[in-house]
Parts: sequence; structure tokens; C-alpha cells
Amino acid sequence: MGSKNKLKRFKENESFKNVIQPSREEVLDGLSIRGEWHSFFGNNNPIILELGCGKGEYSVSLAEKYPEKNFIGVDIKGARFWRGAKTAIENNLENVAFLRTQIELIDSCFGENEISEIWITFPDPQIKYKRTKHRLITRPFLEKYQHILANEGVIHLKTDSEFLHGYLLGLLHEGNHEVLYAHHDIYNSSSPPEEATAIQTFYENQYLEIGKSITYTKFRIKY
Repeated sequence: MGSKNKLKRFKENESFKNVIQPSREEVLDGLSIRGEWHSFFGNNNPIILELGCGKGEYSVSLAEKYPEKNFIGVDIKGARFWRGAKTAIENNLENVAFLRTQIELIDSCFGENEISEIWITFPDPQIKYKRTKHRLITRPFLEKYQHILANEGVIHLKTDSEFLHGYLLGLLHEGNHEVLYAHHDIYNSSSPPEEATAIQTFYENQYLEIGKSITYTKFRIKY
């Protein structure tokens, strides 16, 4: 994407009512809307996050499928989720928003028990050992997620990476967390959960076309 196009999208994001772009300092000081996200949506419906939302297609599709819930796509790259934010506005979807911030600051953006569910869809698996701390499912990240999740809140990980799927299962068993569902090839399982297969991203469809397995894990954190 050219720099001019990026700047244009950044500028347009500023005019979107469904985009929140705080500075890092604002987040570190405690985001003003932290703990008050229901007032942003104007209802008390459950709030679901998609972390590393990319172009926002999954967040938008979830919002379309579940109008009784609110969704927030989180990503540091605003030029990417511009597409999702614009689509939501064009389709009059008022139950989806986008937050531009670093995911490691997530507990400064949301209050304790404020979130009902978290979706992590096709994150970078960060396979190299020196990149371990950047995986979105390490113990420090899970602790942050637990802080903002409601008591019975769940996390979904959907990925084409067998490595990341196995890494997560090892982490969950080691910590005695609650695995609600896990499968290494969701579309070839006997009874896949509808919530995991009803929506496919652009890249997910590409993976399926070449016969690549899609893994899915649904779990609760128990610290």
C-alpha cells in the first residue's frame, strides 16, 4: 500500500465514529472509556474483542451475525482496519467498533470483567524462540485477558498454524485451564461448533482451497 493511500486512510479513520485511536500515553494513563464501553455502544449487550483484527472482516461478519452483541476489533495498524470500519458504516452496523492500540496494552483499555469473549483469528505464530513473547497466547497475555474477561468469559483461537495450536494446548494443560473444545482440523471434524465455521476470512478461504487444515480451540483461563 502506498504511503499516500495510508495517509488518506488514517485521515478518514479520524472521521469515523466507530474508530477510537488513543495515543500510547492516553492508554498508559488509563483510557478514559475503560470500564465504560457499554456507554459507547449505548446498550448493555455483551462485548466481544477480536485481537489482531487486520482488515476487520471477521469483526464485521460477527457483528452482522450476532446483532445482540457488541464487537471491537483491535489492531495497531489503522490503515488495515479502515476497510472494516468503512464497511460497518456503509452497512449501518452500530454494534462494531475498532480500537487502534498495541495488544500488550489491552488491560489498560478495558476494565475488569468488562469483556465476554475474545477471538484471536490467524495471528502471526511467531515461531522463532526469540519471538516467543510476541505470541498472543503466552502466559503474560493470558493473564491480561483474564483481567478483562468476565468470570465465565471464553477465548477462541483459530489458526492455520499447527505449531501455535499445539503450543496453546500445552500451555493450557500446564496451567490446568479449561479446554472447552479443541481440534487440529476443524472442517474435517465430525461435529465442529457452528461459531467456529460459520465465518471465514479471505485468507482462511485461501487456506481451505489448497487443503490446509484450520485448527480451533475454545477455552477458559483458570488462574
